[in-house]
Amino acid sequence: MSTKLIVKPLTRSVGAEIHGVNLLEPVSDALIAEIRKIWLELGVIFFRDQPLDSAAYLAFARRFGEVVEYPFVKGLPDFPLIIPVLKLPHETHNFGGVWHTDTTYLAEPPAATMLIARELPPVGGDTMFASNYAAYDALSEGLKKTVDQLVAVNSSAKAAVTHSREDRLGDSATSKGREELNSQHPVVRTHPETGRKALYVNPGHTLRFVGWTEEESAPLLDYLFAHQVRPEFTCRFSWTPGAIALWDNRCVLHNPINDYHGHKRLLHRITLKGDAPK
Repeated sequence: MSTKLIVKPLTRSVGAEIHGVNLLEPVSDALIAEIRKIWLELGVIFFRDQPLDSAAYLAFARRFGEVVEYPFVKGLPDFPLIIPVLKLPHETHNFGGVWHTDTTYLAEPPAATMLIARELPPVGGDTMFASNYAAYDALSEGLKKTVDQLVAVNSSAKAAVTHSREDRLGDSATSKGREELNSQHPVVRTHPETGRKALYVNPGHTLRFVGWTEEESAPLLDYLFAHQVRPEFTCRFSWTPGAIALWDNRCVLHNPINDYHGHKRLLHRITLKGDAPK
């Protein structure tokens, strides 16, 4: 029996919910290829009501690439490649609570990130996503020529995102938990699968341009950061139990909204290996 996917885009720029597939049952390679095509086109895809256990969740993620460790926080005891994205009722910081692209301070940042919702607050805790394709395409030709030539320095120690990790570093840090990691990547990268150009800076990790001081870099970076998250480039996803998100870290940035103080929120994250941006 063939499976008919139902694709419901969230906005014109980024994001879609995919219905018509039950991930608790075997999924064919052909169907994974179809899902992958949708994901590459729309940047982030979502599935509802897929309460996979950790083994099935990990197996599903591996259909899209090689699973790798996150450098700073320990994974689950029986599944070290799955890390808890957790905020407890007494905490005020949420993990990664700033617009960012995952771990761009690594020489080979991840190609993709997958999350599954385990425990949610009664309201709030949505995640926003923004298309770096749309952001690049909307730049003027003059600014494109400028940013096409630039390389940026990215750091794991930028203040806002560092604060967002403090609670988890306090109770589940890896041996690298307090290290500062740095990398240099082009400000505009060409997606290795689609061939499209995308802005590749982000407020969470990008410090400055190579050959520029932080002070010199700040005006242009601030402009790009604000431009990246213009409303018409974004979508917003409201989590439900068993919901799964898979986003393309090479062309999408995201921001988990911290609006649920006093409540617990737990998602499980898997990271997929990427390559050096070009």
